Amino acid sequence: MKTYSSALPNAGILLDESSGVPLHAQLYEQLRGAMLSGRLAPGTRLPSTREMARELGVARNTVLNAFDQLGAEGYLEGRVGDGTYVSAQVPDDLFHVDREDRPRGRPGEGAPLSARGRKIEAASVSPANYCGQPRPFRTSTPALDVFPYQLWSRLLTRRWRRSGRELLTYGDPAGYRPLREAIARYLGAARGVRCHSDSIVLTNGSMHALEMIARVLLDAGDPAWIEDPGFLGARAALTTAGARLIPVPVDCEGMDVDAGIEQCHHARFAYVTPSHQYPLGPTLSLRRRLALLQWARRTGAWILEDDYDSEYRYTGKPLPSLQGMDTDERVIYIGTFSKVLFPAIRVGYIVSPPGLYPALVAARSLGGHATAPLDHAALADFISSGHFARHLRRMRVIYAARQRSLLNAAQSELKGLLDVEPGEAGMHLMGWLPESLDDHAAAIAAASHGVEVTPLSAYCLRPPQRGALRLGYTGYAPKQLWEGARRLASALRGQGFKRVDRTQANPFPSD
Repeated sequence: MKTYSSALPNAGILLDESSGVPLHAQLYEQLRGAMLSGRLAPGTRLPSTREMARELGVARNTVLNAFDQLGAEGYLEGRVGDGTYVSAQVPDDLFHVDREDRPRGRPGEGAPLSARGRKIEAASVSPANYCGQPRPFRTSTPALDVFPYQLWSRLLTRRWRRSGRELLTYGDPAGYRPLREAIARYLGAARGVRCHSDSIVLTNGSMHALEMIARVLLDAGDPAWIEDPGFLGARAALTTAGARLIPVPVDCEGMDVDAGIEQCHHARFAYVTPSHQYPLGPTLSLRRRLALLQWARRTGAWILEDDYDSEYRYTGKPLPSLQGMDTDERVIYIGTFSKVLFPAIRVGYIVSPPGLYPALVAARSLGGHATAPLDHAALADFISSGHFARHLRRMRVIYAARQRSLLNAAQSELKGLLDVEPGEAGMHLMGWLPESLDDHAAAIAAASHGVEVTPLSAYCLRPPQRGALRLGYTGYAPKQLWEGARRLASALRGQGFKRVDRTQANPFPSD
């Protein structure tokens, strides 16, 4: 082991021949460390390579290699005829802010968000945290335990083997054409939607579709009808676009169109879930469908039809879409595969009227071209080969049985605590609490017992007259549903929630 300290007394160079690390690498690291720590100040003149090699007792090439590396990285600078110096600005200084120069205020004070940024930060898409493994009764959870994983794997492998190179390009900004063609065929046959591949824009799920449409159609202050109670994601998308929300009440016939006209006849936009109202579940009646279309034709308003889970109807055939009844091209139709297949697939779609299509494609392109082309190609094959239709038929049978299991469990375990109503469609049921019981506090009590439910009040802009809990059932086997019902009953029998005056503020504040 040799020590060098005479020519650079502040550097503390110590080279260990037995360490296994090359001597030039040791010298580089120790000189660099001395510069970064300030022991070798900027502008310090270093000994010549010959002199340093002699002092350290090493070959001159050892010093030359270390100096060359430090020079290449900007730590050293040579001056012709005058030697080698520590650089005036050590490179690592560029990556560190001097503590003395840091602002003393709160984080973000120096660069406040825009008005739209503040709305985005405050927006709520879901009343619950949907990370981690789902527990009864988390909603919007498909039956992942019976998804055809092996078939999906084969489709992915075959598609990659046959056309992997084609899928590596940016592709069409509207999305993978074979998938758009497959979706158009499916929607025309199953939902009565009038469309073709060049009226469809693929998105990364329904929330992405909502955000794109709101961004393209709405200016700050534009009035927009929204169902009350209604989907929080739609509320967030419209609010962050600057819309003025007009809460329209919902009853057993769906959105009350007359009430919407009375509140704001000149609204520019209406968001509606006509096939299965979210979250209460009624279907928009024919009378109100016609009234909504007539209102849009008279005023030039746009209607956004969110057909989020209409595939799952357990009595009779699936109802035709509102878009299929529209003769004036005022309805924009959106759907998603996240609920009918699996959430991580992140594939949704917009069926656009012709006049809006170029703007929506441009908005899609501006936000990045369609993603996951391999998944899109496999999904196109899944639909075109008939697997999707078979999967839906199988899921309807399974989900109908699971709904019966939840109803039986509720009748046995929750009688007198929660009135759970059967549903003709969808992936969740509503359970109504006794009068004057707080659904927000009930949901918190349920969480403490290992059960995930969402309160009706979370979806309301105006306080509901009666509290209720939303119960998802599709993602859980009968045994899990019964255990969940027992846990929920234990929570509701306890003292975890209180009686409240429903005329007071909604415990989940609106936007």
